[in-house]
Amino acid sequence: MVGGPVVYGFLRLVRVSEARQEALVASLAEYCRSHELELSGVFTDREASAGPGSVAFAGLLDVLSLPDVYGVLAPAASHLGPKAIATERGRRIEAVGSRLLLVRRSRPACPPIVSSTAAHHHSLGTTRLLDAES
Repeated sequence: MVGGPVVYGFLRLVRVSEARQEALVASLAEYCRSHELELSGVFTDREASAGPGSVAFAGLLDVLSLPDVYGVLAPAASHLGPKAIATERGRRIEAVGSRLLLVRRSRPACPPIVSSTAAHHHSLGTTRLLDAES
């Protein structure tokens, strides 16, 4: 059997129960199973003050330089850290030629409201709908 593209998981777990940690790792494994990816390992930040260059993240960057590694998988962008740190980490992941995959993508707080008149006008043309995985 041929394995799918290789990914490594990344979790930020500060004061998290063992049950929650197991559930998050299981969600990464399920995502990989359903998307034909091979989860080769999971790196975990456990310190709230961990900056963009934490030991776990440095280890992750090291394995991303291995041949045939496709990218990084996290449950959500928040697992990369607070917004500024997450942005820097995302940039570093892309800089080494890897992709950042998220199990849950952030969504707008409120979905757009479409009136029935607007919906009727849109139905006259062709609308291409893309799911979150596109």
